[in-house]
Amino acid sequence: MTPEELLNTLEDLGDEEFTKFKWFLQQPDSLRGFPGMKKGRVQTTTRWDTVTLMVQTYRLPGALEVTRKVLEKINRNDLVQSLTAIVFEHLHWV
Repeated sequence: MTPEELLNTLEDLGDEEFTKFKWFLQQPDSLRGFPGMKKGRVQTTTRWDTVTLMVQTYRLPGALEVTRKVLEKINRNDLVQSLTAIVFEHLHWV
């Protein structure tokens, strides 16, 4: 799994879905076990800046888990399945 693959996933979100995604990043209760991000850090970020912040905050495995949790909350289970497939594919390459 790479940050680029997380970016590709966020690029599949519409603008309103991306806004909801960032809102959930600010809600620690939604992230179960991960701290929420400060509103000022994430509110106006682009998709690639959001990936960078997530990787800096949660490291890559944590960013993947947070992404999956938030995608479930915004009912984008298709993207959750895509991420799962990418992770599974990477495990077979190792």
